[in-house]
Amino acid sequence: MKRKIITTSDGSKTIQIEDWNEQYHSIHGAIQEANHVFIKHGLLFYFQTCHRELVPRSQPISILEIGFGTGLNAFLTFLKAEELLQPINYVGVEAYPVNVEEIQQLNYVELISEKHKAEFEKMHSVPWEEQYSISPTFTLEKQEKFFKDITDENRFNIIYFDAFGARVQPELWTEDIFSIMYKALKDKGVLVTYSAKGSVRRAMQAVGFTVERLPGPPGKREMLRARKMRSKYSANVER
Repeated sequence: MKRKIITTSDGSKTIQIEDWNEQYHSIHGAIQEANHVFIKHGLLFYFQTCHRELVPRSQPISILEIGFGTGLNAFLTFLKAEELLQPINYVGVEAYPVNVEEIQQLNYVELISEKHKAEFEKMHSVPWEEQYSISPTFTLEKQEKFFKDITDENRFNIIYFDAFGARVQPELWTEDIFSIMYKALKDKGVLVTYSAKGSVRRAMQAVGFTVERLPGPPGKREMLRARKMRSKYSANVER
């Protein structure tokens, strides 16, 4: 499918799939969306409300990203790991890796942190299917496969669910997929996504998640955060 680089409302670039009229990040601001959904309501929420209570600070936080894509979410998470001095083990799953020419046209390093250009480039240059140390606080493993083929159980503290929208890939937002996500999370684990569709929320609840609606990033009224509680049958909606 034909793809092109576009500039979003906060000045950061993203990739657009023209046939679908779908983007890797929000047209209202790629960096803004990533910081709001995945860093603020995912990583920082878990770090502040769960991680400190459950394990020593020296214990790594394990994150699974559904849709590694441009590496923006991974880069922002790496920077937060450096700031918090919190070790993070990051796994990014992507069925169709972005090519080098597209990565070179993105401007995340220039807008976010030019002094960490080498780390951003390393994230994209290290081989797939192996774990690599990007810094003393951040390890990365990129896995090239379909989301339905994830078999991890009780491994991750946080899932960044950043798949293409249900409008163009509804098969990625089903009970079957969220059951895989539920199994992959540890107890008290958190899944965050930019989506707020009712069908997505119901699919999450059906497999056992406790789901809450939160204010969305610029351009979206709401987003969803789901939590894996100890009992699969404790699912409800927090208002």
